[in-house]
Amino acid sequence: METIHILGYLGALAIGVVLGLMGGGGSIMAVPIFTYLFQISPVATTTYSLFVVGTSASVGAVKSFKKGLIDFKIALVFAIPAFVAVYIARRFIVPIIPEKLISVGGVVLTRNMSIMLLFAILMLVASLSMIFKKERAVEDKIMTLYNYPLMVGGGIIIGVLTGIVGIGGGFLIIPVLVLLVKLPMKKAVATSLFIIALKSLIGFSGDLGNLEINWTFLSVFTLISIAGIFLGVYLSSFVKCERLKRSFGWFVLIMAISIFCKEVGNQL
Repeated sequence: METIHILGYLGALAIGVVLGLMGGGGSIMAVPIFTYLFQISPVATTTYSLFVVGTSASVGAVKSFKKGLIDFKIALVFAIPAFVAVYIARRFIVPIIPEKLISVGGVVLTRNMSIMLLFAILMLVASLSMIFKKERAVEDKIMTLYNYPLMVGGGIIIGVLTGIVGIGGGFLIIPVLVLLVKLPMKKAVATSLFIIALKSLIGFSGDLGNLEINWTFLSVFTLISIAGIFLGVYLSSFVKCERLKRSFGWFVLIMAISIFCKEVGNQL
């Protein structure tokens, strides 16, 4: 086994750890790992990422359910339109994106490049939110806002975006639940895991028949990620959420800049 592949499998463990600690962010690591360490095409990468993150998040969601942390009312109102949007994105939108979108001055914007650039932009936005947004004090005393139009609209937008780039979207879902719906952080993390699990696996089902899948590789990678989520849940008792959030935010920012430079640099 090559060294770069060993790093990739260590990355699978890290994906689970991040999901267990943060309730999201696993796909931020999964997409670059599949694309750059295992040399899988971005389109196939998005499919693999949905399966790994969805399956791993399911484990975390079960543990959160046992603790009574999932707000099913919000999860269903937010998730149902997201499910529909992500399935449509995977089944109908991604397959019709042309291989070459535009060509300007010798620089060709391909489908693979556009997916990775969109992914980098989403990462950039999420990283800045994690770095500069402070946690609310006494957040549990703030009343949750059941703004149904907001949740439905947010679900559709996030569903389409995450469906195209093949991510669970926890790093987008959690800010919506915490900042707009006013859900306490712990419940937001648990509810996000539940939404991610269902949305990702439904999105993955939209790719079945459109892509040949290496089930042996995908199963091994997913099992390692699931082991990581148990480790992440255990470590969450010892790590302060605010410090973890900002550290991960800087990591995501660096990853976003690296992806952008790599994709643009390949065209120069």
